[in-house]
Amino acid sequence: MRTGSEPTTARSPLRARFWLSLWGLVWATVGTVAFALVGRPGWAAACGVLWLVVTVDMALIVRHIRQGSHWQPGRDVPPYLPPENRDR
Repeated sequence: MRTGSEPTTARSPLRARFWLSLWGLVWATVGTVAFALVGRPGWAAACGVLWLVVTVDMALIVRHIRQGSHWQPGRDVPPYLPPENRDR
């Protein structure tokens, strides 16, 4: 929904989210392996769960990136009021 208050040059932060997820994936993997080797199964399980969450998030990010950009109204489409502020 276009309200007229968003910037006309707004960009999606998906690529930044992808690189941050990749960074988290590396650290979660290293943490899982390191804690498993040291003999800390609780911490290894916690890092493993974090690894799973980051992997699912990264899959969704890649899916959204591959979907491509969606149609957005151009400068010729005037902004309109949000539904809660319209006159009835």
